[in-house]
Amino acid sequence: MVVSLRTFLTRFTAVTALVPAAALGIQAPSQAASATKPRPTPTATANATATPTPPPTAKAGLWRPPVDSRWQYQLQGSKTYASTGGVNVDICGVPQSGGACVRPSVFDIDLYAAEEVAGNNKTLNTAAVKAIHAKGAKAICYIDAGSIEEFRPDYQAFVDWHNANGKSLLGKPFSAEFPNERWANINNDKGQRDFLLKMMAARVDKCAQAGFDGVEFDVVNAHEEGKSVTGWTVSPATQLTYNKALAALAHAKGLSVALKNDLSQAEELVSSFDYAVNEECFQFDECSELSVFVKAGKPVFHVEYETAPSSFCAKSKTLKFNSLKKPADYSLFDKPYAPCR
Repeated sequence: MVVSLRTFLTRFTAVTALVPAAALGIQAPSQAASATKPRPTPTATANATATPTPPPTAKAGLWRPPVDSRWQYQLQGSKTYASTGGVNVDICGVPQSGGACVRPSVFDIDLYAAEEVAGNNKTLNTAAVKAIHAKGAKAICYIDAGSIEEFRPDYQAFVDWHNANGKSLLGKPFSAEFPNERWANINNDKGQRDFLLKMMAARVDKCAQAGFDGVEFDVVNAHEEGKSVTGWTVSPATQLTYNKALAALAHAKGLSVALKNDLSQAEELVSSFDYAVNEECFQFDECSELSVFVKAGKPVFHVEYETAPSSFCAKSKTLKFNSLKKPADYSLFDKPYAPCR
């Protein structure tokens, strides 16, 4: 199976040691969620436009971070910070520009506390969110909306629906290294998208229950990968429909929402999303696509893994991005914490 570089390298976590996924009709053992999936390299597919729909109206009082907000990306926990679900809320690091250590005002963390800390895969990250708020910062809730992970507590519901509906929901493994999650079919010929949105709404409810301020929906760019990778034919128009619906879910619960990668549709989606989360746009020379967010007064939270800070921090400053350097192995623990500014 041919997989793009970003898909091949993504989600470097403890799950690299997992055996292949269990048969789809069997409940899988839970595993700790750990890291994120950098956006696969776009294909040459033309960018079709979905039927125009008005952007969702956010509730009054919705948190909208300033353009210059400094962020931290920690999706892997440590027992050192057991009281906060494995999240280091006291992180402080010297920026690439030098000077005194600086602290983030925005934390992007998983919906659930780290399994190795909580002892299960269903403890909400409420303690971390409360501690983050106590520091005067805000918390974004990480949810995977485009691939179905075996280690999530609601996994069996996806399997049951898949088996009851002609095996039309769960596609190919996300990558050869990560067979414990499968690409979701966001088409709606058998009601797949309706079911996915119902499940995502339940997850967003849990984000709100835990006290989060915003949501990051990951893997919302299946249209860029193509059927050979995902197992499904997803048009750009279908992706737009799904992504706008996800944004509406977050706003309906009073949460702001990030557009994760999907740079090819940034211009069409900027009015529906409140900020962007991006991985490796400097490595793949595509950061200009995100300028629409900054122009709209919306921040870009950006991370590079393999690119040296000396080659992107100055450019990031010019673009007014909020950039981090994380390890080349794609791990997302609390440290290193290396903001550009």
